Amino acid sequence: MLSRAFIFSSREGVALSDYRALYRKWRPRDFDDVCGQSGITDILKYEVDNNKLSHAYLFCGSRGTGKTSCAKILAKAVNCENPSNGNPCNCCESCRSIDAGIATDVIEMDAASNNGINDVRDMQDEIAFTPALLKYRVYIIDEVHMMSGQAFNALLKTLEEPPTYVIFILATTENHKLPTTIVSRCQRFDFKRIATDVIISRLLEISKSEGIDITEDAARIIARVSRGGMRDAISLLELCAGANTRIDEALVFDTVGSGNRESAFNMLRAISSSDYDTIYSIINDIVMKSGDLSVFWQEIIDAYRDVMIVKNSDRAKVYLDLTDAEHAQLSDIASGFSMAKLSYHTTMLEDAMADMQRAINSKRSIAEITLTRMCDTRLSSSTEALELRIEELEKTVKMLQLGVPVQQSPVAEKDVKTAKPAVKTEQKVAEPKQVQKNAGGALRLYGGWGSALKKIAELKRSLSVGFAGASVYTDGSGMFVLKMSGFFGKKLQSDPTDLAIVKGVIAEQEGISRDQINIVIEDKDKQAAPVGESIEDLFR
Repeated sequence: MLSRAFIFSSREGVALSDYRALYRKWRPRDFDDVCGQSGITDILKYEVDNNKLSHAYLFCGSRGTGKTSCAKILAKAVNCENPSNGNPCNCCESCRSIDAGIATDVIEMDAASNNGINDVRDMQDEIAFTPALLKYRVYIIDEVHMMSGQAFNALLKTLEEPPTYVIFILATTENHKLPTTIVSRCQRFDFKRIATDVIISRLLEISKSEGIDITEDAARIIARVSRGGMRDAISLLELCAGANTRIDEALVFDTVGSGNRESAFNMLRAISSSDYDTIYSIINDIVMKSGDLSVFWQEIIDAYRDVMIVKNSDRAKVYLDLTDAEHAQLSDIASGFSMAKLSYHTTMLEDAMADMQRAINSKRSIAEITLTRMCDTRLSSSTEALELRIEELEKTVKMLQLGVPVQQSPVAEKDVKTAKPAVKTEQKVAEPKQVQKNAGGALRLYGGWGSALKKIAELKRSLSVGFAGASVYTDGSGMFVLKMSGFFGKKLQSDPTDLAIVKGVIAEQEGISRDQINIVIEDKDKQAAPVGESIEDLFR
């Protein structure tokens, strides 16, 4: 499926394909058809409908968010012979000539190639003449930030007080490069990135109309990859449709040229456990499938960002557009990383990305070397690496003091062994405190839970997050009942290390041994019996 017109010979003569790329075919024709920019289109419709037009507009925003489309729609609306509620009719001679690109009074300029002072002077000479056929002469200047300083100076006076029949529409993806003197003379609109759900809806609408078979999950992946740009999303949809088969997740990943999101998550798990075989296997699979390591590298960076947000926010599902399964998966991955490690790894990933852009033929070597260094902090002499080693050592020592069994990685094993003698000489084991038994077994709210939760967060923040909204009760004789979310409760019951951390913290706080702590877990929303016995049996 070709996206450009092509010519071929035949016995009848020469034929010209009339095929248009999907993003051109589905370009919005009025303000109501523009996706995700209702705040801007509502204002423009009001100004057109009430004849309160500005002499100069500035449209800012990332690519594919509707800047040029809105500029063309505005040019049609101000010249339309039969406008309706601020929208062009798309049927009159003026609208049709602008759509066809033959209207001499609507001039589109690319500032990337027409950025000199002479180009501005030529435009100023044209402005002196009234429009030939339309009511307004409209100048649409795309990528205006690329104009030279002299060209901007020459444009200033004209932009401030143009003739009443002239309207300027400037579009840019880098508004910070524009002189403030230019910005202050325009009515500015900032186009935001289009929401994922809006892009998905548009892709499904186009697919249905064009007879393209696509799954909703595949549409979601395309929307994510496009990063808020509708044009990029539609172009990628067209590229996938060229396979002439059902578009699913696997096809989208193959078309993008990288491993899927699951591969990025598997990479993070492998990094967390220093699983070198898995790390090298994932990189090898991408290379052998002719994938682009730079694209996959960006997915790893994005995955680190997702993990960081999940680790620090209870509203991560909203911010990251995650399903419940994806959120649970990221929460599990986050438990293997501290904030210091996430920060350190992100720095290394960004440095490696810059190296890949400079040394295109060495991407695989850069990737594998960087990932190896990320697994072993001893391979780096940076301050961040040293701080991370100290933090991990302190956490391990703290868990050993609480009597929590720890699985030491090969990297930290040597440091932990070195630290053990200091622990033995300095640690003072608290004498077990005599606990008054409560014969009646009555439960009361445990007052020390707040301080215990803080200590748990210091040892493992992802574990403390699971206790959000939890209530803890005790009978005063070592029995502690945790009423918490069913999902995290099951996870805590199945993880001996996490359960040992909770017991160790409470035992240290109460001044008793871990063996005297008995923890019962209940679903706070649904009364659930603890593992092995019922709650009634415990208090008989």
